[in-house]
Amino acid sequence: MTSSPARQDAPAEVPGPPLPRLEGPWSARIAQAEGADLDLVHGWMQEPHIDAFWHQAWPRERWVEEISGHLAGEAILPVVIRHEGSDLAYIEVYRVQRDRLAGHYPHLPHDLGVHIAIGEAGRTGKGLGRALLRALAEGLLAADPHCTRVVAEPDVTNAPSLKAFTAAGFRPAGEVVFPDKKAALLVHPRSDKDMPR
Repeated sequence: MTSSPARQDAPAEVPGPPLPRLEGPWSARIAQAEGADLDLVHGWMQEPHIDAFWHQAWPRERWVEEISGHLAGEAILPVVIRHEGSDLAYIEVYRVQRDRLAGHYPHLPHDLGVHIAIGEAGRTGKGLGRALLRALAEGLLAADPHCTRVVAEPDVTNAPSLKAFTAAGFRPAGEVVFPDKKAALLVHPRSDKDMPR
């Protein structure tokens, strides 16, 4: 899941993506480009179940640049999610309007998108993904009252991810073709009227 290039035409008045407001057993922190966070993200990205779809099993130095770049901009917020006090997942929260996805559906300025990677393969397939995705969508809508929908674009061949997003309340809204993948556009609206038309 190669990080999407930032677009430069987003209105300056739209802030960068927020940290989701999560309640126990979940918590979120902004990932740092050094120390334990860097070790964690770099290590997780080497895992086969993540590399199969993210394609970012990069050297440590490249991850320093990647996370530092996100932290310096207003397009993507790198986040580590914890569950019951244990690090579980790496998340990228992005403003759709500053992302390559913007040209593929009738987005609104405050739409937020998410990329998710559950770090350890042994913690997948247990319902944690769907619970996290629901908490994450609700937490982002709570963090930005102007946002009316949270979107995702998992690879159409990633059946476990598609199942988890759907179980978490994300609804199908078509498909999107990128140079590196064919994706399912999934939307978690604040209300029924907030689905893209």
